[in-house]
Formats: sequence, C-alpha cells, structure tokens
Amino acid sequence: MLDKTQQTSFPKLNRGYNSVFKPNQLSLGLVVPIENYSHSTIPTMKRHIERAQLAEELGFKAVWLRDVPFNVPTFGDAGQTFDPFVYLGALAVATSEIALGVASIILPLRHPAHVAKAAATADVLSQGRLLLGVASGDRPEEYPALNMSFPDRGERFRESMAYIRAMAEPSPQFANAHGATQRQMDMLPKPTSGRLPLLITGGSQQDSNWVAQHGDGWMTYPRDTTSQGRVVADYRRRSRSGAGESDDIRIEKPVMQSLYIDLLDDPNAAPRPIHLGFQSGTNFLRSYLLELRTLGINHVALNLRFNQADTEITLKRLADDLLDEFNI
Repeated sequence: MLDKTQQTSFPKLNRGYNSVFKPNQLSLGLVVPIENYSHSTIPTMKRHIERAQLAEELGFKAVWLRDVPFNVPTFGDAGQTFDPFVYLGALAVATSEIALGVASIILPLRHPAHVAKAAATADVLSQGRLLLGVASGDRPEEYPALNMSFPDRGERFRESMAYIRAMAEPSPQFANAHGATQRQMDMLPKPTSGRLPLLITGGSQQDSNWVAQHGDGWMTYPRDTTSQGRVVADYRRRSRSGAGESDDIRIEKPVMQSLYIDLLDDPNAAPRPIHLGFQSGTNFLRSYLLELRTLGINHVALNLRFNQADTEITLKRLADDLLDEFNI
C-alpha cells in the first residue's frame, strides 16, 4: 500500500508541459479554432491569431490544434483546416507563453521522421512550449488516400513512437519497419528538454499498460464522473514509476480531457447536455471542473464550437470567473 504521506510529482519535461500539468491541480486551455461553427463542418478561421493571443493574455494555459488531413463529411468537423505543424510555427511566433498542443497527430498517416523533425522544430521555435498528442486515427476513409492500411495502424503507431523517441537521442542507432539509422547521421534540431512530451490519446489500439508506460500523459474524453474517476485511477495505477522515486515522492503522469461548452450569460443557469459537454452558466461549470480536479484530471481543453455567445465575451467571462481558481 502506498504511504499516504507521499507527495505526487510529474516528470519535468519542457516549459509547456511543466506549466500545464501540475499534480493535484487542474488548468484550462482552449481548442482551436476558437469560434462558433455549430452550423458548419468548416470554421471561418477569422481572427484566429488574435484569439490565440487573447487567450494567452487572459491566462489560459494552452491552445490545442487537431490533425485532420482530409475533411471527411461523416466525421463532421474539419478542425482548424491548417496543417498543424505549419500552424504551430505561426503560433510560436505570435505568442510567447501559452503552451502549444496538438490533439492529436495521427502517427500511422505520417512518416515518424517527418513528425520528429517538425515537432522538434516547433518545440525549439516556441522555446519549449510544444505538447504533442499522438493517436492511431479513427477515420478509415483517410487511409486509402495515403495508401495506408487501417487494420494494422496499432502496430505502426507503436513503431512510430519508438522512432520519434530515438530521434531525440544524439546520432541514434535504431531500426524498425519505418527505417534505420546507424549513428552515421543525426536529426536536428533536438527538443529543448531532450525529450518531446508525447501524450497518448485514448487507447490508440494499444493495451492499457502500454499506454500508461510509454506516454508522458494521457488524453481522454468526457464521461460521467463515476466512470471518469475509475479510468483515471486505473491509468494512474498503471503509470506509476519507481524510477527516481523516494520515500516521500511518488512519480505519476498527468491526465487531460476535452469539454464542449456553451456558456450562458446567467452564471446560475442550470446545465443542459450538448455534444461531449454541456450548456450552463459559470457556476455549474466551476463545480464540474472542481469535481474533475478531485478525480485527478489535470487539464481541460474547452471547445467553443457550439458556444452561442460572442467569443471574446465568453473568453473574458471564463477568465474573470474561473482562471484565478484553476490556472495556478
């Protein structure tokens, strides 16, 4: 049994990771595009840079991009439409403090050398603010367009993870199905902390122990609080590492989730379910986030796609009513 006097610690990685993820705390970020596009699968992307800058100014901890290679009508969401790595470069220049996350790069659809190079570049350009979510992919329609097989994506996901990890080492000697290097060359630049923070999304076609042991954190989805508490506790149990632990410190890994919200003017407005979230006033949202914090969620990425109020007003309301309590 674990000693109840032990304190929990997360690994120390880059600047973004250390800022967003803190034990026993919950921080708030935003999913890009930061706009309402509830009546379309494609956002306008109007004022997208200004809104990311406003999010940073207001004190949100992270903005999260998505990897959507093709606009698949059955999926129903084109994301921010821009290539995530190109967009990360633009945001790295346009901002200076907010973490820049991707939720998530579809590893089986990209060669891991390109992912490793682009991600390390974004990390260096942003001075250590990159958070790289990775996933195996859930849109089978995209795979034939890239001459990729959908059923074996889990195996290629594992091999991609190993390749990306190896490329952070100096002149690596490494070989798998994606290619081989024999210390005769190197990949530059290297991540700012010597390691890219890789956050695994869902199961990514892997078993629970593999996910907990090989990622630097876990991205999951909204559930009822009973179920969420159970899966977070299970992940934490599987992810605990004895490496570097002392009698007083227990090393664990962070957990984050997304949440769609439609924030109403009345702070006391009762909740009403929407897709993967709810409509409510700030008081219910606060109580819900506090409950997530007690369950062990360390970061929530808020999605305003279905938010009916003015976007700038909503961002300022969230900042005024919530950020002091959560973004510590």
